[in-house]
Amino acid sequence: MKKQCIVCIALIALLSLVSLPLFSQGTAEAAKPAGPVTIELWYGAAITEAGPPPADWVGFQIIKDKLNIDLKLTALPSNESDQDVKVQAAAAANNLPDLFMVRRDVLARLVPQGLIASVDDMYAKMPIRTKTHYDEVSRNHARFNGKSYGLADPGSIIKNEGLLIRKDWLDKLGLAVPTTTDELLEVMRAFTFKDPDGNGKNDTYGYGAFQEINNYEAWPGRRLEPIFGAFGVDGTWDMTVSSAGLNLFKPEFYDAMSYLKQMVDEGIIDPNWLAYKKDDFRAAWKQGRFGIMREQNAAFAAQANYAPFDKNFPNGEWIVIDAPKGPKGHASIGPYTANFRIYAISAKAEKEGKKDKIAELLEWMASDEGYYLLGWGVEGVNYTKDANGIPVAANLPDPNLAFSAPGGQTVTQLRNMVFYNGDIELYARYPKYITETSKKEMSALDVMRIMQTKKWTPAIGSDTLPIPNADLKRFYEQGLSEFITGKRALTKDNWNKWLDEFKKLGGQDWNDKGVAFAKENNLLY
Repeated sequence: MKKQCIVCIALIALLSLVSLPLFSQGTAEAAKPAGPVTIELWYGAAITEAGPPPADWVGFQIIKDKLNIDLKLTALPSNESDQDVKVQAAAAANNLPDLFMVRRDVLARLVPQGLIASVDDMYAKMPIRTKTHYDEVSRNHARFNGKSYGLADPGSIIKNEGLLIRKDWLDKLGLAVPTTTDELLEVMRAFTFKDPDGNGKNDTYGYGAFQEINNYEAWPGRRLEPIFGAFGVDGTWDMTVSSAGLNLFKPEFYDAMSYLKQMVDEGIIDPNWLAYKKDDFRAAWKQGRFGIMREQNAAFAAQANYAPFDKNFPNGEWIVIDAPKGPKGHASIGPYTANFRIYAISAKAEKEGKKDKIAELLEWMASDEGYYLLGWGVEGVNYTKDANGIPVAANLPDPNLAFSAPGGQTVTQLRNMVFYNGDIELYARYPKYITETSKKEMSALDVMRIMQTKKWTPAIGSDTLPIPNADLKRFYEQGLSEFITGKRALTKDNWNKWLDEFKKLGGQDWNDKGVAFAKENNLLY
């Protein structure tokens, strides 16, 4: 017995000696830092005209050193329709990136396919970001069947667009600011046919636009909402208790279409509006192609954006005006709702265990370091702080690298992922400045505050209503376009026949489901 005990003890000792190196080796392997986790991010560029962050951007190294994340960036197209195509093509190939910006109606199509990860468990992991970015309205915005499938960040400030007109053209032609749709027609004609820029060429138009469409601003879209607002049918939906439903079904929609058709037939709207992308449209007004437009405050008045117009037309002047009144007294710049930019996480990223790393990345973006770096760049290079601690583009070694200058815009392309419309942002984003050529004082913040005083149509929640299927959406947009371009004769009889067909194809069902959803969610007013 004693001998057996001695043998056992010896065996245990031997096993311990054998196991010790193996255990030590395992510990050493566990202590080795794992390689960086690759996070592929498709982002919406803050300045579509500027390029992406350069390969040597300091943010890449900071994110790798502090978070152990190898961040791979791809800018989505500037045009929303092109964005949709890119995202949906990736979805069809089951190759969505880890984190990507997506419009809500596209997200609504991807969720049932099992391609998107729920994000409800992420809010608690991002306390700083959740406090400033994700309130209950935000969480509801991307909620489907009781779960949130998108991180809805605060988007553009509401009512930050306006109807602008070339005052210098009005003055040259001896015209007053138009206040009605009839007066607007007269001004558009004069801007088109009476050489308002005095260059002796027939190269100007009254109104400029492009097709900017979303689920609450259906065709012809945002840029023409002041026209449809004059007839009380701006936006996809009427959100009032008394007449809730698709504006398309209102008799006044036909009247608005007739007005737009008149603009097209008379040639007083830039004929390229059906072909323009956003960047084309903005290049056109800076080149003096038209004299009336609906534009966003910063896209118009921010220093880098206004500079080309200032250089081309130092005596040129745009002013913000009231929306024109229609025959029944209606007037509106357009509908407004709570705006969000949605970022979704692919189910593939969740399966690969990347959700926690994505939460870590987003929380770092909301920290002071991430907030200032992504929002304004490197202090002393891209910005300095004034006496109130507000980032400003002053006293920099190279002014072209300022966050508000072309050279600095590439390093702030992710700012839409960190900004939440706080006071620091507004004062820093829209500083007063003196234009280089004309030497006049400008402020995109002052412009925005004027725009917000104009008449708008409340449509809160209209962007969350059901969306049409692809076939119905195509029928809707193609049909309206054909009426305006003349492929279909715009007569009452033809219009009513088309509406009947639209209803039969699912338009009536879409309308009824939208109204029911709005009632169930207390969205009507």
